[in-house]
Amino acid sequence: MANIEILQGTLDMLILRVLDRGDMHGWGIAERIAQLSTKDLLVGEGSLYPALYRMQDKGWIESEWGQSDNNRRAKYYRLTKAGRRQLDEEKESWSRLVTAVAKVMASA
Repeated sequence: MANIEILQGTLDMLILRVLDRGDMHGWGIAERIAQLSTKDLLVGEGSLYPALYRMQDKGWIESEWGQSDNNRRAKYYRLTKAGRRQLDEEKESWSRLVTAVAKVMASA
């Protein structure tokens, strides 16, 4: 079965959700999204890092350099207070979208 394409705008929400559980480096974020979706959602570097930079510019996340588990230098990202607020807004918006789409699909 093919992987599911991530809808425009949902990658930020997924990243915020993963970071809500703690600091993580970029590769770890992509791996966690894949793991939680049982590999239905695979995020490539070409999508992940532009999203991380954009979210950092918006003040939703911040980063600092540290050592990864395999003793390599890695940039770790963490949620800010603004990021937590954004995650709450994203979750509410997502819930409304899923409910609306389900209504249309059920009646079609």
